Amino acid sequence: MPPPLLLLQDITLTFGVTPLLSGAELAVAAGDRLCLVGRNCSGKSTLLRIAAGLVQPDSGRRFAQPGATIRYLPQEPDLSGFATALAYVEDGLDPEAAESRPPDRHRALYLLKELGLTGAENPESLSGGEARRAALARALAPSPDILLLDEPTNHLDLPGIEWLERELAGMRSGIVLISHDRRLLERISRGTVWLDRGITRTLDEGFTAFEPWRDTVLEQEETEFHKLGRKIAMEEDWLRYGVSARRTRNQRRLADLFALRRKRKEQRGAQGMVRLDAAQADLSGRLVAAAQGIAKSYGGRPVVRDFSTRIMRGDRVGIVGPNGAGKTTLLNLLTGALAPDAGEVRLGTNLAQVTLDQRRETLDPQQTLSDALTGGGGDNVTVGGQTRHVVGYMKDYLFRPEQARTPVGVLSGGERARLTLARAFALPSNLLALDEPTNDLDLETLDLLQEKLAEYPGTVLLVSHDRDFLDRVVVATIATEGNGRWTEYAGGYTDMLAQRGTAPATAAVAKRPRAVTEAGAQPAARSRRMSFNDRHALETLPARIAALQTQIAGLNAVLADPDLYASDPGRFSKTTASLATARDQLAAAEEQWLTLEMQREEIEALEPKT
Repeated sequence: MPPPLLLLQDITLTFGVTPLLSGAELAVAAGDRLCLVGRNCSGKSTLLRIAAGLVQPDSGRRFAQPGATIRYLPQEPDLSGFATALAYVEDGLDPEAAESRPPDRHRALYLLKELGLTGAENPESLSGGEARRAALARALAPSPDILLLDEPTNHLDLPGIEWLERELAGMRSGIVLISHDRRLLERISRGTVWLDRGITRTLDEGFTAFEPWRDTVLEQEETEFHKLGRKIAMEEDWLRYGVSARRTRNQRRLADLFALRRKRKEQRGAQGMVRLDAAQADLSGRLVAAAQGIAKSYGGRPVVRDFSTRIMRGDRVGIVGPNGAGKTTLLNLLTGALAPDAGEVRLGTNLAQVTLDQRRETLDPQQTLSDALTGGGGDNVTVGGQTRHVVGYMKDYLFRPEQARTPVGVLSGGERARLTLARAFALPSNLLALDEPTNDLDLETLDLLQEKLAEYPGTVLLVSHDRDFLDRVVVATIATEGNGRWTEYAGGYTDMLAQRGTAPATAAVAKRPRAVTEAGAQPAARSRRMSFNDRHALETLPARIAALQTQIAGLNAVLADPDLYASDPGRFSKTTASLATARDQLAAAEEQWLTLEMQREEIEALEPKT
C-alpha cells in the first residue's frame, strides 16, 4: 500500500457550542479515488478546506508530502484581482513548470473551452456558474498529485458532467470528491470516507457499497444505544434499592453510573431525516397539458420549434439538455407560465400547480426563516389545510428552533434548498413543476425526495441534470436535439440514451415502469411492435369503457333519490363506494386506451408505405 501524500489525524474543530469535527481523519495516496460523503452541514467542505491547508483546526495533525502538488475546488471561488479567466487559471499552474512545459498552458485553454469559456472573459462579469467552471479548469489544469473537489458538478449541464467523468477517469491524481451526483460517485470512487457526527469512518469500496454499509453501522449503533439504556436502568435500580439496603455507598459503582449517564447525554444521535410530505389538492382532470406545434424564439434564435406532446395525470416527465438549450422555457410553456410564439398549449381542468425555481428567486434574503415559511403572518404555517406551529414544521426539514429568526441570506446552499422544498410542499398541489430541485441536497434527502415523488398522486414535470435521479423518478424524458428541436422518449435518462443509440442498452439501469394509474393499469412503453396483450386490450377496452359508463349511469340514478341516505344509509354508502371505484376504473381504462392508441398510430407512421 503506497504511503499517503496527504494525511489528517485526529482533527477537531468547533463552531459555537457543538463540535463540527471531533477526531476526523483522512489519508490520500497517489491514485486514490475517494468520495467524502455525509449529511448537509456535517463538515465535509470544512474538512476538505483543512486538507487544502486553508483552515486551521483546533487540534490534530495535517501532513502533506513535501513537493506534492495539491489543488482544491471551492464551492464559491474568488476571481477578484485577475484580468481574465485565463489569467486566473494560469495562476494555478506552477510558474516554473509553465515556462518549461508549454503544454500546461495549452491544457488550461483546452479545459476552459470544454467548460464553455474562452479565457478572455472579465471575471467581474462572470455568473456564479461561469466562475465555478473557471475554478474547475484551474484545479484540473496542472494535473496535480492530489485533487480536492467540492461539488464539481454544480452548474454543469449533463454533457459537462459526462465530460468531467471522462476527464477524472483519465487522470493519475489522487482524488477526494464531494458530490450529490450519485452516478458520478459510483463511477469515480474506489473508496468511501463517511463523515458523521464529527468523526470519519472509512470503507475500502466505492460509493456503490456505501449505503448498505452505512445502514448496517447505524443499526449496530442503535443496538448499542439500547444496551447502554438498559445498563443505566439496572444501575439506577441498584442505586435506589441496593445502596439503602446495605446502608453503604459503593463510590466506584456510583461514579460508573454517573459516567454512563454522561456518556448517554453526550452521545450524538444520528441526524434525523427530512420529512417531505407534499400537501395534496383534489385530483386534476385526466389531461394535464396538451401542446400542439408550439414554438418559442428569443432574438431570432429558436428555443422550441414545432413541439407537440400530451401530459396525462400521474405522468412524471423529465426535461434534459445542455445549459442554454431552453429547458426552463419549455417547462414554462407546458405549464402555461409562458405563451408560445406559435402553436397552442391546452391546460387541463382543476389544476393546482406549485413551482420550484432553480435560482431560489422566491426567497427574500432579508426575511427570517420563520417569516419565509409563514409569509410574515405570525408563528403558524398552513400545511395541506392544517395549521402547524412553524418551529415544528421547521424540524421536519432539519432546521433547529434557534434558526427561526435567522435571515435567509446567511443560510447555506443546502439549507436554502430545504427551505424552498418546505415552502413548495406546504401548498396543496396536483402538479409539481420542479426546476433543478436536487441542487445542494445531500444524498439522504435526495433519496427521500425521490420516494415522495414516486408516491405523489399528481403530475410531475422535472428539469434536472442528475442522471440517477431522472432514472429513478421519471417515466418519460423530453430531450433537446439542438436548434430548438425536442423529442420525447419513454423511460428515464439512460433509456433515452439507449433509444438514441448513444449508449449500449446493456448499460441501462433497471427501468422503472410508467406511472401506474388509479386502478393499477400500466400504460405500455412505446415500441415498434405491439404485443398480443396490447392488441387484445386495444380491441376490448372500448366495450369495457362503455360498460363502465353504463354502470356509472345506473349508480348515479340510485343516488339521485333524495331520501336514500335517510331510508337506507347502508345502501347509500355501498353505492357511493361503488361509484368511486367505477369512476377510477373508467379513468384508468380511458387512459390505457389513449396510450395504446397513440402507440398504434406511432407504429403505423413508422411502417413503410406500400
